[in-house]
Amino acid sequence: MEAAQRSDLAQEDGPEAVRATIRSGLTAGLQEPEHPQDRPDYRSAPRGPTIIQPAPARESQFYSAASLKGKAVPPREWLVHGLVPQKTVTLFSGDGGTGKSLLALQLAVAVAAQTAWIGKTANTGRVIFLSAEDDDDELHRRLDDILRAEHRDYDDLSGLTLRSLAGEDALLAVETQIALMQSALFEELDKRAAEEAPALIVIDTLADVYPANENDRAKVRKFVGILRGLAIKRKCAVMLLGHPSLTGLNSGTGTSGSTAWNNSVRSRLYLSRITDNGFEPDPDARVLSTKKANYGRTGGEINLKWEAGVFVAEAQPTGLDALAAGARGERVFLKLLDTLTAQGRYVSASPGPTNAPTQFASHPEAEGCTKRALKSAMDALFGRGEIVIASHGSGAKARSHIARKGADHGQE
Repeated sequence: MEAAQRSDLAQEDGPEAVRATIRSGLTAGLQEPEHPQDRPDYRSAPRGPTIIQPAPARESQFYSAASLKGKAVPPREWLVHGLVPQKTVTLFSGDGGTGKSLLALQLAVAVAAQTAWIGKTANTGRVIFLSAEDDDDELHRRLDDILRAEHRDYDDLSGLTLRSLAGEDALLAVETQIALMQSALFEELDKRAAEEAPALIVIDTLADVYPANENDRAKVRKFVGILRGLAIKRKCAVMLLGHPSLTGLNSGTGTSGSTAWNNSVRSRLYLSRITDNGFEPDPDARVLSTKKANYGRTGGEINLKWEAGVFVAEAQPTGLDALAAGARGERVFLKLLDTLTAQGRYVSASPGPTNAPTQFASHPEAEGCTKRALKSAMDALFGRGEIVIASHGSGAKARSHIARKGADHGQE
């Protein structure tokens, strides 16, 4: 009898009443009152804690691949070619204080004011910059430095929309007992994006806008999916700034929390300081690395320098200068390899205390070659077969080391 009555009520009030009950149930923690009959809407809602989540609206459809015949292949769309793709999420990470917020703001200015970004051409368009770290005064100071460096004026920034959430609730999603759902702030952002049709949305930072455990793979993927949906719907690039974990920082990979962050995004950039054995020779120097690029080449690096409040790309040696620098690094590498091998001090290509570039960079006869230059030299020498992996010792004491090709490998 009671079940039939609930069925009649559901049919009478329709699905809208059920959806309203779902929303109220999420807000109230899905708790039933001690005396439901005392509730004013008792007869207008199904009883019991059972919640039916409405199926999401879908625009995708199944189609035959053969239907693509004769259609023009759509070109790959980039905001910054090889670095920031359009209609998806780029995760831009860097340790606190490295300057990723400044570099992202420089990108926002480049897109809005039609200027270059660290020597790269960027597509132009409107930009929404959402900052949960810097207040309005700090954003003003940084913009002033950028405009001065670019010889631009505030009139050139009519296409740049700023919003500081410093000190406010900045969550773009909320956790429920059922799923991760878009927050009211996300709806505001989406509405603004619908009005402005931006080419880029910058969100600073992940720790402020993500509500769940960063190691929860399912929720990480859901959150990135929410942002990707925004990028696809509004046909723009979304750049999410974040901090690496201690492991990601120490390893140089720049990863954070669950591997789902790296796996879910289609592009990942990492801004890092330049150090040799823990020593930072130039505190103003940085390296922007491409750690993941589903649509391009990974492993690329751009050397940057902080000057007068902004980052500028350092000119890289080209032509004969590049050949000379490479030849010098290789000559020093082979010289130190011979020296240490003659002393019975073996070096390896693997990370660790015997790593050849690390050992050689700190040697008195390194001639100023950095660990990075010596690593490039080692890779080039391996590529040409001038050095090989050999072994010394035997049994459980066997170890590998780097040796010149054809040399006595010191096997025992």
